[in-house]
Amino acid sequence: MKQKKWPLRLLSGGLVTAALVGVAVAAGQQGSQSDPLVTLSYLQQQALPQVLEDVDEKVAARQSELEDKLSAVADGYAAEVEAALSGSADTGSGSQTGGAVYQVVELSAGQTLTGSAACELLLRSGTATCVSDSSPGLVDMTDGATLANGGALKANHLYLATIEGRGVHASTAVTIMVRGEYTVS
Repeated sequence: MKQKKWPLRLLSGGLVTAALVGVAVAAGQQGSQSDPLVTLSYLQQQALPQVLEDVDEKVAARQSELEDKLSAVADGYAAEVEAALSGSADTGSGSQTGGAVYQVVELSAGQTLTGSAACELLLRSGTATCVSDSSPGLVDMTDGATLANGGALKANHLYLATIEGRGVHASTAVTIMVRGEYTVS
């Protein structure tokens, strides 16, 4: 009896071995160039459209956010300009209030423009001299120097009145750009 079982055991062992070898060969071919795990058609028809849709949603949301920020900045800038322009109107007493923008002021010969502290002056045409009761009169921000009382202003130089009461006296008709508060007498 013992002799009859060994061919059966040999045959069943051979079948199990053949089955394992077949499974190993089949598993070894998965994911190759000829049979990929993910098909190209799946990527093109399912995955790629979903990714593109997600990207489009995020881009649209970011664009909307940036447009809102830009609109807020533009509105703020428009409000500042409007306030600066409305604040620069003549008060009727020979006094002017400047803002963030330069105003063109024309003086006749003999007139004096007196600025407040931090008033900026830029002589565009004509001749004018510095008016100051003490030194320094005006700061020439273009040259980095100071101008004493009676000193001549240079055309197209930016001057700063660092103390209240500093200004310019027109020797001839002059055109001055002014930013800040000032009075004309």
